[in-house]
Amino acid sequence: MDGVKGPVNIQLPNNKKEKEREEGIGCRRTQGNDGAKYEDVCGGKLGCGASEMITMTTSIPAGGGKLNYGVGDCKRQGCRRSSWITSVTFSRCIQKEISWSRRVSKFLRIQRCSSSQSPITENWKSIRTVTSYKRDGSTKYFDFAVIGSGVAGLRYALEVAKHGSVAVITKAESHESNTKYAQGGVSAVLCPTDSVESHMQDTIVAGAYLCDEETVRVVCTEGPDRIRELIAMGASFDHGEDGNLHLAREGGHSHHRIVHAADVTGREIERALLEAVLMDPNITMFEHHFAIDLLTSQDGSDTVCLGVDTLNTETLEVIRFISKVTLLASGGAGHIYPTTTNPPVATGDGIAMAHRAEAVISNMEFVQFHPTALADEGLPIRPTKTRENAFLITEAVRGDGGILYNLDMERFMPMYDERAELAPRDVVARGIDDQLKKRNEKYVLLDISHKPREKILSHFPNIAAECLQYGLDITRHPIPVVPAAHYMCGGVRAGLQGETNVQGLYVAGEVACTGLHGANRLASNSLLEALVFARRAVQPSIDHMKSSNLDFSASNWWARPFVPMALGINITDKIIQMTKEVRKQLQAIMWKHVGIVRSTMRLKTAERKIGELEAKWEEYLFREGWEPTMVGLEACEMRNLFCCAKLVVSSALARHESRGLHYTIDFPHLEESLRLPTIIFPCSPVKGTWSSQQLHKQSKYLELQP
Repeated sequence: MDGVKGPVNIQLPNNKKEKEREEGIGCRRTQGNDGAKYEDVCGGKLGCGASEMITMTTSIPAGGGKLNYGVGDCKRQGCRRSSWITSVTFSRCIQKEISWSRRVSKFLRIQRCSSSQSPITENWKSIRTVTSYKRDGSTKYFDFAVIGSGVAGLRYALEVAKHGSVAVITKAESHESNTKYAQGGVSAVLCPTDSVESHMQDTIVAGAYLCDEETVRVVCTEGPDRIRELIAMGASFDHGEDGNLHLAREGGHSHHRIVHAADVTGREIERALLEAVLMDPNITMFEHHFAIDLLTSQDGSDTVCLGVDTLNTETLEVIRFISKVTLLASGGAGHIYPTTTNPPVATGDGIAMAHRAEAVISNMEFVQFHPTALADEGLPIRPTKTRENAFLITEAVRGDGGILYNLDMERFMPMYDERAELAPRDVVARGIDDQLKKRNEKYVLLDISHKPREKILSHFPNIAAECLQYGLDITRHPIPVVPAAHYMCGGVRAGLQGETNVQGLYVAGEVACTGLHGANRLASNSLLEALVFARRAVQPSIDHMKSSNLDFSASNWWARPFVPMALGINITDKIIQMTKEVRKQLQAIMWKHVGIVRSTMRLKTAERKIGELEAKWEEYLFREGWEPTMVGLEACEMRNLFCCAKLVVSSALARHESRGLHYTIDFPHLEESLRLPTIIFPCSPVKGTWSSQQLHKQSKYLELQP
């Protein structure tokens, strides 16, 4: 590439404070000899086993984007920190942010939460056939366990099924995922006048220059092939009069590059993939199986994932899956907020499970609020029931010429950005939020009625039908809209092949933080990322599977969670009702204090209130007879919501600038020196919370209580 500079190597800090931090002495902000600042956040606020380290750090080249956690390698390389600056074809310098560093690896070794080690036997029994093995009804053995049935999980399952048995574990029905609700489409360079470089530039600009450039190039380059694969599998996308794919344009894109199926693209992709999965004899679908915790063990200094515990929410039986490889594709955490476009299943289960399993988490402060969810309060006929998830009004409406007005029919977006309605989502969401607060109004209006009726109905039939049942004809009147929580740009930190720092654990989709989105996701890049990384994770997963064996005694290595039948229906109902109220309180705290516009005072208030609320909830549970290894859907979702909320708040407090989706009035400007990812990884164990501990380690939790 033109203008690429060599890595600038910076020696590791070696002063006294850094030494203390590496040895786990104290919790303080420190500054090493290289000038880089680190934030240690302890006291159990984040909860891995109770104490975490948040690092705003530059990254280190790790060869081909693979994760390498060998301490020996780190020593051989001198543990040098590097910041790669590249000036490619973009308008400003872009950080070359290779996803993982050997330096982070070293800290992970030092700060890793201690846990009871289970020996990894060398002479495991090998499974050669493609059928699953069951020792009893409550334990199942597979080569691959896939958690989640969205586009990432299904696409991955179809590929690895060619090499072994696959369990697809999904929380509700197989079709219920964030994928189903994706309206706009999939972005890909399929037009001769478009280019990979242009797609890269749009992605990086939208991401506020925090994107990983190598990841962006990989995704934008491989995207078109992933679209062609979907078409070959039977996915049907809209075509123009010339017979070619109809490519739409959305906010932040410089070209028409959005492949779509009217305004139900996700549903069409899900349909095609599900049909293929259900026909594959090597794939078994487990619906209504809620993933509780990953099953991990220690192999020396490595954490190894060997499967997952689940709760069959229909039979209330705990089912243990032992697997050689686990893919986490469980989606996001939209329900930490009261209003979200995400389906009810999006309670941050995957991020929380991975965090408790000592996986590295990154960039959780960047929560995307979609600017335009349907505002029920502005409909002529209001829905009789509160929606579980807000109805999305796709970005493509603005891409097709939709205009935003306040209730006085004054167009306002040109005041905030020269791109007006086509500005990236973070800009549009803040513009709407500002209008609502200044004018004390509850929604704004999105008008597409100036376009031909036939075009509106053909491009947005689902939106038109939804609005019409509440008395609104979008071909004649504007649509009431309001921002809603939509997408987590942060998540489990992944390398270029979906690998994590936990051996045998791969991630893809919204649960992952690959570096593609940076500080803000470009419209229609989410399905694209899921497709690309699901495919990239296949070969390393197969290699890991072939080099691993299954031990039928492994199921006995961990204490088994159990359902609280002994508590009785009255107490159980009281706990469920209490948990629902706590959930609403948590969501209210997040919306009020950790929303579109933030401040240090609001974030600290949220941190304090969430800690108090969690302590109150856990105290209530145990007072009513709940035991640490008990499981129930509502309680387990609640512990995951607490975990993700705390990750978001602590990450936001660590970023002292406004970038992309993270806007704070105390640090309203971009700071070039802070153009770094936020990294959260486990720290030394102190007193934690029930929500922060893997259930099979709950004996440790009890020992830590005063």
